[in-house]
Amino acid sequence: MKVFVYFIGKPRDEHSNAIAAEFLKRTSRYAKVEMREIDPARTDFWARHAASYKVLLDPAGRTMASSAFVEMIRKLEDEGREVAFVLGGHDGFPADWRRLADILLSLSAMTFHHELARAMLCEQIYRAFATLRGHPYPR
Repeated sequence: MKVFVYFIGKPRDEHSNAIAAEFLKRTSRYAKVEMREIDPARTDFWARHAASYKVLLDPAGRTMASSAFVEMIRKLEDEGREVAFVLGGHDGFPADWRRLADILLSLSAMTFHHELARAMLCEQIYRAFATLRGHPYPR
């Protein structure tokens, strides 16, 4: 399985970036992972990830408990699918992106800076893989 974490906008908060990178480094023990900035005007995200399960983080999206997130990752891994998570920048996503996603996911009813949200997402990705592998981290 391969996990992509894409974000729109320049990463400026070194602390949030370090947290996200650390959790993806830990996740790389269990799956291939890649994190990078994308520019919607210069990237054909949808063509590149036509077969991937596409998760857009959106404040109006579905909330999900960590246990449900683990089950989503388990199912995708069992199916051998890649998953691409995308976090919007200050202005969110281009208008048509939401309707093309497989799921809109909200991390919380609260609003978080997009770089902090990325760190939180990366922690949940690591938590899911650690749970599936029986690692003690999720206790």
